Amino acid sequence: MAAQICPTVLAGNPDEYREQIERIARFATRVHIDIADGQFAPTKTIPIDQVWWPGGMRADLHVMFKQPFKHTKLLLDLRPQLIIVHAEAEGDFVEFAERAHSEGVEVGVALKPETMPQMIEPALPWIDHVLIFSGHLGHFGGQANTHLLTKALYLHKMKPQLEIGWDGGINDQNAHILAAGGIEVLNAGGFIQHSTDPGAAYRMLTHLIENTKPRTLQGKEEL
Repeated sequence: MAAQICPTVLAGNPDEYREQIERIARFATRVHIDIADGQFAPTKTIPIDQVWWPGGMRADLHVMFKQPFKHTKLLLDLRPQLIIVHAEAEGDFVEFAERAHSEGVEVGVALKPETMPQMIEPALPWIDHVLIFSGHLGHFGGQANTHLLTKALYLHKMKPQLEIGWDGGINDQNAHILAAGGIEVLNAGGFIQHSTDPGAAYRMLTHLIENTKPRTLQGKEEL
């Protein structure tokens, strides 16, 4: 699967949210929408029922909630293509995944930097996407810790068809490294949203990862 750039939206109020969506609407085909409850993540974003995106755009919801499955109906009613919850969150993930799949929605699991992929290995049959998190919950920016790419290699070995995403610190210096390390969805926040020309920033990152071939895990080889 070819790597792709997916702009991120992270907003604390409806006006800011609309501004960020409009900033990327002309060029983005896929959007990564962060929502946070102010408990699991220190930042509180707009509530679930105020989330929207333009027609024709694929939407991935990254749910930074302590108890995300209390909101299953609201999340599924939005009809995103993918809902990502955290491995560190509370609740019955398998029950949620089975319900989401029954309604045609893919499910993903995000791993904080300190969380090892072995934690989610028993649930891999129900997981379509894993998000490797390398930033600060609820904030744009952060550092892209490329040592975390060993998670991508491990997960691809366990489930080759798994889609792997990355969140945190993506820029023009590391996008090609992440793509080469097995990241297929590069969720870029501040680099695009804070740019004076978001479209040019998006095109730059896309150009940098074009034709990048990911490394493969041979035996016990690591980065």
